[in-house]
Amino acid sequence: MEVIKTAIEGLLIIKPKVFADSRGYFFESYNAEVFKTNGIKVDFLQDNQSLSQAGVLRGLHFQAPPHDQGKLVRVIIGAVLDVAVDIRKDSRTYGQHVTIELNEENKTMFYIPPGFAHGFLTLRDNTIFSYKCTNVYNKPSEGCILWNDSDLNINWNVAHPLLSEKDLEGTPFKKFVSPF
Repeated sequence: MEVIKTAIEGLLIIKPKVFADSRGYFFESYNAEVFKTNGIKVDFLQDNQSLSQAGVLRGLHFQAPPHDQGKLVRVIIGAVLDVAVDIRKDSRTYGQHVTIELNEENKTMFYIPPGFAHGFLTLRDNTIFSYKCTNVYNKPSEGCILWNDSDLNINWNVAHPLLSEKDLEGTPFKKFVSPF
């Protein structure tokens, strides 16, 4: 497994070693020792999976302390444009984001620690997205920042994604008060 630092402290790209042959492939999607060696000392408490058609946008979501979550995300089938926004108010990269394409071919994973809002846009039909979380979901602690806020300047490369009611009503970044 190769762990790659991004321009924003804490966000890590993880590229597994994939062993492929005529039968298919094998790779480790999680190894606690490798994570600890690379400074990711977490316990995952909940796994989630979603199925979405192309053009579905989910996010930008977060859980406020004390129910904040770190996430290890990946695509099992399909492809997404994955986005993490730094919402740690004392961070020098507050309000900045990292985007990465995760897909079934590259098998790349993205580690997003607590203190980030997260979202993704599905690029293919029948995309299965999986994520491990460091805390269990707590509805009263959930938050949502407006996905297309001009202050964040995220290039989603889509004008009219399919959105949930919650995501349509996300908080504009100028009005957002970070709990981190």
